Amino acid sequence: MNTASLAHPGALDASPDALDAAGSNTPGGVQIDHLTVRFGTRTVLDDLSLTIQRGELLTVLGRSGCGKTTLLRFIAGFIEADGLAGTLTVAGHDLTHVPPHKRNLGLLFQSYALFPHLSVFENVAFGLRARRAPSRDIARRVADALKLVQLGDAGHVMPEQLSGGMQQRVALARALVIEPDVLLLDEPLSALDANLRASVRSELKALHERLPNLTIVCVTHDQDDALVLSDRTLLMREGRIAQLGTPQQLYDTPADGFVARYLGAANLLPPQLAFAMDDVRYNERERVACLRPEALCIVPLGEGQMHGAITSVEWYGAVLSVQVTLDALPNEPVLVTMQRGQGMMPVKGARVSLRYEADDVVLIHP
Repeated sequence: MNTASLAHPGALDASPDALDAAGSNTPGGVQIDHLTVRFGTRTVLDDLSLTIQRGELLTVLGRSGCGKTTLLRFIAGFIEADGLAGTLTVAGHDLTHVPPHKRNLGLLFQSYALFPHLSVFENVAFGLRARRAPSRDIARRVADALKLVQLGDAGHVMPEQLSGGMQQRVALARALVIEPDVLLLDEPLSALDANLRASVRSELKALHERLPNLTIVCVTHDQDDALVLSDRTLLMREGRIAQLGTPQQLYDTPADGFVARYLGAANLLPPQLAFAMDDVRYNERERVACLRPEALCIVPLGEGQMHGAITSVEWYGAVLSVQVTLDALPNEPVLVTMQRGQGMMPVKGARVSLRYEADDVVLIHP
């Protein structure tokens, strides 16, 4: 099967070289300029501008109410607000005032919304039939879409006979079969249990690799989704962009304390505690020192830069989570994570030191 057909409409028979050339010369991706959305006196999105490259998988991350779903619904064309300003360009076309059914977008929402009275085949074919595609094309394209999500033999099955993960794959095939310019995913994994979530997350990543020219925007509140899936991550806060970059950039060099804590545990310390007196960063007054828990190593007392007592030890299988109350910072315990069996075994109440490399410390705004 040539999966290029699901990334480039009408490109099933094109050669790889032709597809590469088309990808480099054809406008694509998403451009949002100065988007503001207000409902009454409440501003949900505040002058947001964003460029998503063709073939990019962007995760939009943030707490409930931050505006991430509103952003997705704006791209889809579902926003009706008292105050709406801004422009939207998708694949080189201005879609700002185009109704949802005329936007070539694939949608996958949390509920899946499969038709219970239709077979898997007919569920996937629904969008093609609505567009009055020829029956011969429908059969081929539905078969290709089901193979792409590893459900090639399930066309005759009814949705109720499938697991939650398999139903999600059907919904994904239905979104892909129309050969969308952009695939929009709204919390696609939130209804799954932890083990299935990890499995489907890996499948989504593999799908993205098989369709390198398909632009995907995935809204989620789960940091693991962002870290595993993203080419770039957009972290939102109160309707604005808190930080935009690769997952590694957000994790290693967060813009501020909000970003640092959202992308994982972070110890935010006074620079005078984290740096030696001869370090130029010692006298920093506007920013705090950010140290990730895995960058800290528990060592015998006196052999590290900071000293204190272990106040709790929690075991998570292969990983230990340890809290250390520092002598110089008695009211804010420092978190240390370590692999079980590596380094000295932490014991509650023991006096210890913490060692780390100065390069692992990042100065950020509080």
